[in-house]
Amino acid sequence: MRLKALLLSLMLVLALAAGPLAAAPLRILAFGDSLTEGYGLKRGQGLVPQLQAWLKARGHDVIVLNGGLSGDTTAGGRVRIGYSLARHRPDAVIVELGGNDLLMGFGPAMVEDNLDSILSQAGQNGRPLLLVGIALPQKDAPLREKWAGIWPRLGARHDALVLENLYQPLYDGPDEQYLSLLQEDQLHASAKGVGLIVEALGPKVEELIARTEARR
Repeated sequence: MRLKALLLSLMLVLALAAGPLAAAPLRILAFGDSLTEGYGLKRGQGLVPQLQAWLKARGHDVIVLNGGLSGDTTAGGRVRIGYSLARHRPDAVIVELGGNDLLMGFGPAMVEDNLDSILSQAGQNGRPLLLVGIALPQKDAPLREKWAGIWPRLGARHDALVLENLYQPLYDGPDEQYLSLLQEDQLHASAKGVGLIVEALGPKVEELIARTEARR
């Protein structure tokens, strides 16, 4: 009995000396299309690795998971979000979809319905969300207004953080600067363009991290 008690005491001392176990890094799923996936860019130049590096440089212990799929639409995202959640088991989710819908001429009402479903699934059990919009300039002002209204409306409905236009940092300069921040296809951001996007997106992700840490 004395030997057993001695061993238990020794184990307790060792456990106290080791201190508390470090919390596991937060897992953030970046769920989107080619803009998230890093289409056309070298390894380390895409949105996810640049965002990961930006957050690490600011002292955040997080893992940003790449859930981007080139060519994906909100309809496709609606189908695959469940699988992506089950595979990655994220603590928080960034949703960036809608650009391909816009290019294909899909109506904003259908896009909003699809995003509503994606956010409902991603936000189950109170999982924090960040919705990222892509409001491209259009000559049709009424249609542009309909598209622009999607993001704040869904953000309010799902208590999600919102960045209404992923490409806004590229638009903020002169036209010639905007074109220089795109790849040759004049659709996808270059590595330098992604860097500017991350500077704008990063603070929103920090808000997402704060919300997520508050739930632990």
